[in-house]
Amino acid sequence: MERFEIACLVENHSGVLTRVSSMFTRRGFNINSLTVGETEHPGYSRITISVNGDEAIRSQCIKQLRKLYNVKLVKEMVPSERVSRELALIKLKNTPETRPEIVSAVDIFRCKIIDFSPNTLCVEITGDSEKIDAFITVVKPYGILEMCRTGIVALQRGCHYLSDDEPQ
Repeated sequence: MERFEIACLVENHSGVLTRVSSMFTRRGFNINSLTVGETEHPGYSRITISVNGDEAIRSQCIKQLRKLYNVKLVKEMVPSERVSRELALIKLKNTPETRPEIVSAVDIFRCKIIDFSPNTLCVEITGDSEKIDAFITVVKPYGILEMCRTGIVALQRGCHYLSDDEPQ
């Protein structure tokens, strides 16, 4: 099974996200990540959904999303034609013995320490999911106390973009 991302332009109204996520539930598709935010046009939101599946699942997801009333546009975000990022905030145990190794990992992965206390460090990391997974693997032995991830956000490369009158 491969992972794929779908971008949807939807009406910015209450209940739309429920309709979209319910469609996946009814079909038995598992969502890996889902991000939602208002677009440059306040009447619309953009939903980016990451799903694992084969070609049949990919096709079915896109077809079913296009049938939903409040969904205006659906596009698969092809990896070679997009830029994508994810954000994670990770709170780590901070001891004088482990601090140099953690700071070194933060530098290597180009992260930021956004909160520091005698007992904890909070690190912000952005990048593709694989980079974040690799960082988590490196710092896990030092003690992850808490973590949250945003899910993938993606835009098409170049002059292509998600809009009602694409392409321009």
